[in-house]
Amino acid sequence: MPLVTYELNEGVAILSMNRPAALNGLNEELITALGEATARAAADTEARVVILRSSSRHFMAGGDLKYLSGEISGRDAAAIEVRVKDQLARVHAITLNVRNMEKPVIAAVRGVAAGFGMSLMLACDFALAADSAYFTLAYCHIALSPDGGATWLLPRLVGLRKAAEIALLGDRFDASTAVRLGLVSRTMPVAILDQECLALARRLKDGPAQALARTKALLNQSFSTPLERQLEAEQANFARCAAEPDFAEGLKARAEKRKPRFG
Repeated sequence: MPLVTYELNEGVAILSMNRPAALNGLNEELITALGEATARAAADTEARVVILRSSSRHFMAGGDLKYLSGEISGRDAAAIEVRVKDQLARVHAITLNVRNMEKPVIAAVRGVAAGFGMSLMLACDFALAADSAYFTLAYCHIALSPDGGATWLLPRLVGLRKAAEIALLGDRFDASTAVRLGLVSRTMPVAILDQECLALARRLKDGPAQALARTKALLNQSFSTPLERQLEAEQANFARCAAEPDFAEGLKARAEKRKPRFG
């Protein structure tokens, strides 16, 4: 079975990670597979929404420790830095694929989301979790600083002080805490996680694709953009949306008291 399977289901691309023996721990092959799958989803014009999930009991336990040990074995400090930077460039391309994708991305989290698994979840637009899921940033336990965008994404979701607690202590927390912190949208029994994610995806899929893509881009840039420039960006994107057929359809549907049929 491929390390990441790609299924297109009525406008929803479902990416499933398949490395259960290592809890979907990142190694060179999974980095490649995730990079290719997320790039494919971004470019797939038939995919209006993306679900990122695991085919097994755990979302992702972060980096595969055996793989990481192999990356440093027999290399001096300078060679380790070069090698790790090269590999992280490929890992970070996955984060950018998800974050910059012009369509909503939903993380379906079961089991553990640790290290890059948590970073990957944070990069998604929505995160639904099994009520048995658990989370830890974990890097500090093996003397690493975070990767995958965690230090950019986490403070924006929980604030700097709570982000420092999560990152510097590396404590494990449960799904109800993740909801309270705003890291996860909602939780549910694991038996219905996939169907709930698919229901959310179908709702988003029936929405106005261009308006949702532009809204996602506006939200992503908001923290680093002065208000005046953000207002200019809103003005430009609002005008582009107004010129799309979906806007006319939305107005017509409201007038006719029916559900809109966006293109």
